[in-house]
Amino acid sequence: MNWHRLSLDEVFNTLGSTSKGLSTGEAEERLLRNGPNMLVEGRKKTIAGIFLSQFTDVMILILVAAAVVSALIGDLTDTIVILVIVILNAVLGFFQEYRAEKAIQVLKQMSITQAKLLRSGIRTWLPATQLVPGDIVLLESGDAVPADLRITESINLKIEEAALTGESVAAEKISSVLETDNLPIGDRANMAFKGTFVTYGRGTGIVTATGMQTELGQIARLLQDNEVQTVLQQRMALFGKTLSVLVLFLCLLFFIAGWLRGEDVYKMIITSISLAVAAIPEALPAVITISLALAAKRMIRYNSLIRKLPAVESLGSVAYICTDKTGTLTKNKMHVELIHVNGKSYDRKNLPSPQSNEHVSLLYHAFALNNDAQLDGNAMKGDSTEIALLEVAMEQHMLTGKMERLAEIPFDAERKLMTT
Repeated sequence: MNWHRLSLDEVFNTLGSTSKGLSTGEAEERLLRNGPNMLVEGRKKTIAGIFLSQFTDVMILILVAAAVVSALIGDLTDTIVILVIVILNAVLGFFQEYRAEKAIQVLKQMSITQAKLLRSGIRTWLPATQLVPGDIVLLESGDAVPADLRITESINLKIEEAALTGESVAAEKISSVLETDNLPIGDRANMAFKGTFVTYGRGTGIVTATGMQTELGQIARLLQDNEVQTVLQQRMALFGKTLSVLVLFLCLLFFIAGWLRGEDVYKMIITSISLAVAAIPEALPAVITISLALAAKRMIRYNSLIRKLPAVESLGSVAYICTDKTGTLTKNKMHVELIHVNGKSYDRKNLPSPQSNEHVSLLYHAFALNNDAQLDGNAMKGDSTEIALLEVAMEQHMLTGKMERLAEIPFDAERKLMTT
């Protein structure tokens, strides 16, 4: 639904809620109906499952069958060679996929534990998993957005949405109606989304979607969909089936020709089976796996994680990669590299001390006091630009706690400055 197009009255009526929030009884009923506000994890692969999945390829199954046949006819040398190749192939594929599975846990780490909301007009803290559509959520600087919300009140509210949009600059939020249908996420200025963070101001929103129905949940669902085979896997499967049919046909033809010539039936069966084993290229899967593993290892050195080995071949066929930069290729983190003071320039490695002159001291005070970034333990939260300025101020020992803020005029596009 295009929640951004509805007026606040229409949103409240649609969700059956009010500005005071839901009653406890209604919220509990909706929680039973909609389920908890959490991302449902797809069927998790066990270590045994990852290992056994290495034996599902057609060529591998043919090799296993060939090993069994070789053992039945007493050719232990071929049996051992084939099994060694199959196990080596499985071990290489297993370690690559196991390491990748361990590394891919990003969406799950974005979940939060507590949310501040209104229930029957009373402010309360509850686990974010208990939120339901219609709940009224209160947002402040530093909060993580616990569900998808339609903003009902915004007081200089800014939310960092880099995780969903890749945009480094925090988005300003409004409560008024947007008239355009099907806006992209980054343009829905009256919506807030699960997994994003409030960097400035405060506001209120009504929950429109929870769990897997949120925008973040839809991304999680895409990651859990059945995987499509790569071109290499499709070609290897086709090659394996074609080879199997051809070998069986030739063996059958060889057996019939020998039988018609009056050869011993048992002898022809053993000879035909031996021909089938000899015709199968045992080393082919191992050669492919080793080549892909070497390529994946080389890519890891360039910080490219390959989850499935056959994807290396597909990636090698790519001519162009289109991606957003901020939050995707970069860390969405800014640093002060150069400052200009009273006509002079200083780089980050050679910053002057506050005692050097009054202009430098005034600039550092501006960094520290015209700033809403907050220190939370060892981490800083807030607008990425303000965090960069606060880092410099703290390096120069400009302690903001000694001065109480009495009043402020927030930053806006016309003045291009903030005043405290």
